[in-house]
Amino acid sequence: MIHAIVDRARPVRADFVHVRNKQLEARSLLELTRWFVSARYRVVVNTRCDVALAAGAAGLHLPGNWIDLSRYRAIVPAGFLLGASCHSREDLLRAQAEGADYAYLSPVFAPLSKHDERPPLGLDGFSRMVAGLTIPVLALGGVTAERIPECLAAGAAGVAGISLAGELSQLTS
Repeated sequence: MIHAIVDRARPVRADFVHVRNKQLEARSLLELTRWFVSARYRVVVNTRCDVALAAGAAGLHLPGNWIDLSRYRAIVPAGFLLGASCHSREDLLRAQAEGADYAYLSPVFAPLSKHDERPPLGLDGFSRMVAGLTIPVLALGGVTAERIPECLAAGAAGVAGISLAGELSQLTS
């Protein structure tokens, strides 16, 4: 089923596929990640550095409250991407100081795929939080195809979203 969903979204310009499934055992997560890598996607794996390295992924994405990124830098190859999920200006500054290659900032809007207790930042809040940063920050949370230009105008380097891939694939069909 994942293959059909991904094939529908293929015409959409995506810089990365973020593989995240907390329920999969390591072997299944590795197989899924290898499938994306073999399909020539640039892949970042959520949380599991071992899986990312074994699958030949492009990088690792760490959720909030991550361990110091320098610990990962010591064991990953040159050019391996490290990203972090952020929910505040402090998180973003920490990610930048620790050498993250990118960050997600959320929720910009009310998420479409899950409930989130945090109040949405809105475009103004997002813009204030990313001002002056040197790392690219992607807008996450409630981002729709219609909102992409607004997010980019607010300072986002790009957007990310669970619901977004399906929505964009429908626009290109």
